[in-house]
Parts: sequence; structure tokens; C-alpha cells
Amino acid sequence: MGGRLNSLTDVLKKTLFFFESLSVTELTPYVHRKMLKDYSLLQVEDKVNLCLSQHPCFYREKDIWHLNLEGQRENDQFYSLLLKRGQPLNLRDLLKNGNTKKRKSKKILAEEVLLISDGRFIQLDNGYWGLTEWEVEASHYSLKHLVIKAMKMHPGGLSTQQLYEIVNTWRTTGIKIIEGVLLKFPYFEQVGEGVWSYNPNVQLIYEDLLKKFIGLIGRQKLRWRRDRSRWRARIESMQQNLQEAMAGQEEVAAALAEKMELAGQHDYMLSQMAEKDLLLSLRKREIMRYREHLKKLESKSDSILYQCRLWVARAREAEENVAKIKNLLVKNQNNLEGLFTKLQQYKEKDRENKARLVELKEQHTIKVAELQTEIVELKQKIERKRASMAMEERRMLEEINDLSNALKKALKVEEEQQRAYLMVQQELAAAKDGYRVLERQVRSPLIRLIIKLSSYFRGYSKRSD
Repeated sequence: MGGRLNSLTDVLKKTLFFFESLSVTELTPYVHRKMLKDYSLLQVEDKVNLCLSQHPCFYREKDIWHLNLEGQRENDQFYSLLLKRGQPLNLRDLLKNGNTKKRKSKKILAEEVLLISDGRFIQLDNGYWGLTEWEVEASHYSLKHLVIKAMKMHPGGLSTQQLYEIVNTWRTTGIKIIEGVLLKFPYFEQVGEGVWSYNPNVQLIYEDLLKKFIGLIGRQKLRWRRDRSRWRARIESMQQNLQEAMAGQEEVAAALAEKMELAGQHDYMLSQMAEKDLLLSLRKREIMRYREHLKKLESKSDSILYQCRLWVARAREAEENVAKIKNLLVKNQNNLEGLFTKLQQYKEKDRENKARLVELKEQHTIKVAELQTEIVELKQKIERKRASMAMEERRMLEEINDLSNALKKALKVEEEQQRAYLMVQQELAAAKDGYRVLERQVRSPLIRLIIKLSSYFRGYSKRSD
């Protein structure tokens, strides 16, 4: 049968015809593989559930969906026509065919809406209609569901060799692979030595537990991600506060050191200025003393001159005294000139000291600027080193968190596997007890006779078919 399936309804018809009964969760991966690949599994499951509930050709029994192959009476003639032809047909081609009359063709052909809601028909993407029972591609289905189909066909149980022969007709596989599938899932029960059977109730319980387990894992992942984001935000805020505190401490220490250095320089300059002021005050006192002495000498000379005028007789003595006084005046003038020269020298030294003080201030400002530039460069280097160290620390913390989370996940998975193993052991013990009860019941000759008669009639019905 050439061509692909046209719609989601046709894919569901084909899958349910092959497997006879499946749940929505089992139908979802096959639909996702055939179509709706851009959707997520939850979205595909919603679409499948909606399609199954809309069309009357599907019916449900305890969350298990089946395909209704009885069909509608309006489509029986088209069904018989497709069986005779053995290949897909197009409704429009049949209407345009000149060999058949229009009225007969209208009676034979039903509306496409009725064909869509009929479980016996499927539509291809080229507009042709075919039968659901034609050529089922079993290779697209999983090995687990092929084994379930084989066991549903033989409810009494099958051996691994018989399963291999039946499944191999649908899909090439191996005996060890089939044994692995039988041992993997708990709803495949070993009835006797090498004989396996299928328990649908255990499958429903297993799928419910699996859904709950997956939901718990998803919720745990969300909690873990929220906690990790919250702790990361806290660590980043604490690191920023620590960096700001360290930078503030360094700035305060640098400012204190600079303040202490400037205070020392200021005290040194004040001490030098105090010494110079003291020397100048001493020199001023000496000059005032000399001035007072000159005034006294002048008064004495005036008195001597006055006495000379008064006493003519004492002229010679007065002249000698005057000569002495003149000599003293000359000496005093010389001393005064020396003092004036010294005072000028001190003034020049004072000017030189002021110039040196200005130069020292300029040098101080230059050194302060150089030190500030060096401090800025050192701060930048320290910030770069801190950034690199912070990045390395973050990377190491992320690796530690990832490893710890992986370890937690592994421990949780191991605990849950142990719990599941204990539950399976308990269910297996209960199943063995039920099997022993059934064996005791089957040992009676009346029940054995009934089983033989039922197997004989079942074989007879198969031969007649």
C-alpha cells in the first residue's frame, strides 16, 4: 500500500488495529515518531487524548483504548469493493469513471466524514482510501509491545522460543533480547519453567508508579534549581560586600598613612620655622640694645660738649674725651654697619628659605601625585587579581556543586531502585501464592477435563477460520 497516512486518526487506527488495546501513554511515542515531531510529549498526549474522545471508532475500557472494527452499514459496499480490488481507491476517480453509472457510484460511495469515523478505513496523503487491516509495518513498533501482542494472542503463556518465532515474523530480533525484555518489566510473569504470561493489571500499576516517580523527580529538580539559584545569589551578594569592605579598608589605611606622613612633614617645617623665628627675635633684641646704647652715648656726648662750653679751662681734657668719644662713635658706627649687613644677610636667607619652602611644597605635591598614580595602578592590579581569583573560585564552587548534586541523584536513584525491587519481590511472592492456589484447583480431574475440551474447541474454531 503506497503512500503515507494522512492524519492522526489514521495513525491511531493503524496502531490500535495491530496491538488491539493500548493506553494513551503507550500510543504517544508512536504518534510522536510518525508525526507531530515539533511538539513535546505532553502536547502530543493531549492531542491523542482529544482525537480518541472525538471519534466514535475508538472506545475505552479502564483507561485502555480499543478500535471498533464493526464499522457503519453505509460503508459496507465500499469495504467490499476495497476487498475485491485489493488496493487503495480514490473516491473522485470512482465518481468520474464512465463505465459505472453516477447513481450506483453515489450509493456505493459514502461520505468521507463517515469513512473517517469508521475504524475499517484509513486515508493516505495522496487522497486514496485503504483498509486498516492491510500491511501493518511492525518494524516501527517497540519490541516490548510486540511481545505483549504475542502474549495477548496466546493468553495461556508462551516460551521464549515461541515468542522469538512469533516476534521474528514481525521484526528481526534475538532470543537474548527477548529474554532481556521479559526480565526488565514486572508485568511479564513466569508461569512455569520457561513459560511466560502477560498481566495487564500489573502493567497499569507499574505505569502509574512510573508516572509518579517521574513527577517526583521533576519536582525535585525544580526545587534543587531554585535552591541553587538562591544560594548563588547569596554568595554573590556576600562576595560583593566583602570586596567593598576590603577596598574601603585599603583606602582608609592608605589615607591614614598619607595623613601621618604629611603630619610629620608639617611638624618638621614648623620646628624649622620656630628655630628661625627664635634667631630673628634674638637678633632684634641685640639691635635694640645697641640702639639704646647709642642713645646713651649721644646723651653723654651732649653733656660733655655742654661741659666743654661751660668749662673752657678744661678744654684739653674735653678734647681728649671727645677724641675718645669719636673713636667710640666710629667703632659703634662700624658695629652698626656690620649689624645692618648681617640683618640683610638674614633677610636674604629668609627669602632663600621661603623659596626652598615653595620648592619643597612643589616637590611634595609632585610626590603625592606620583604616589596617587602608583596607588591607582596597584588598586587596578589588585582588582584584576581579585577578579581572576573570584572566577576561579566560582568555577571550583560550580564543579563542587555539580559533583555533590550528581552524588545525591545517584543515591536517590539507588534508594528508589531498592524500593521498587522490594515491591516487585512482594508482588512476585503474592503471584506465586496465587499460582499455587490455581495449581491446587487445576489438579482436580473435572477442571482438567474442562480445559482439554476448551482447548479442543479453540483449535477446532481456528481450523474452521
